[in-house]
Amino acid sequence: MDFFEDWPQYFQVVGNWSERLLEGIWTTVQLTLLGGAAALVVSLVLGLAAGSLSIWLRLPARVLIEFFRGISLLVLLFWLMFVLPLFWMHYDVPLPAPQEHTFALGVAALGINYGAYAAEAVRASLTTVPKAQWEATTALSMSWPHKMRRIIFPQAWALMLPSLTNLWVHLLKGSAIVYLVPGVNDFTAELNNLRRPTDIWFSHAFIGLVVYFILALVLTLFMQMLEARAKHRLGRGPSLREILSPKPKTAPYEASASPKQPAAGGAS
Repeated sequence: MDFFEDWPQYFQVVGNWSERLLEGIWTTVQLTLLGGAAALVVSLVLGLAAGSLSIWLRLPARVLIEFFRGISLLVLLFWLMFVLPLFWMHYDVPLPAPQEHTFALGVAALGINYGAYAAEAVRASLTTVPKAQWEATTALSMSWPHKMRRIIFPQAWALMLPSLTNLWVHLLKGSAIVYLVPGVNDFTAELNNLRRPTDIWFSHAFIGLVVYFILALVLTLFMQMLEARAKHRLGRGPSLREILSPKPKTAPYEASASPKQPAAGGAS
């Protein structure tokens, strides 16, 4: 196709823009990591509250989860950026202006929105833990923090990690919306700048596609390692060292499943 003819010189432009592109990638990575950490905190708080037996905890948590899952991330971002300051100015709240902390607003919007989605994964994972485990902690008179930390949450953690992996990858891609906020030059913002000396096919459909794919792949592999570690600690799978070892692994059942050889000198 004709637009491939100019790509050799476009790669030279990428070399000149490499510093700006790397800064944009680093900003995207920061948004993903900090937004993911904020989403994890929000999901744990809302998920534990939504699974509580107390209606005074469960009802407000359900309202918050459904509200923040139901609104657009872009609308939430603009609300934090432009609407929230109106309340602060009206009630003379002594807080810094959001326009001076646009990066923090982006992290907060990502954490709240995706944390509401992840809260359902936390609640569902807690309910998936066998009822006998809950009854055993009650029989042992364990306190709520103690049984959650030692018995219930380690099992739920291994169950919720696949869902959290999907949501974190979605958060990585959703972080591209934050470039609309002034002062946040993430990777998508730098791709828009790269489009001017090149074209949209090269900047977005090639450079952007490849880089976002690599970031998502690294993130997925990291979360899969966490999942393998969590399952191994519960005795449900091999350790990371065994998974990463180049030596072939023999399944425990292979030795017992193989037919026994007749003893030498035995009767035919």
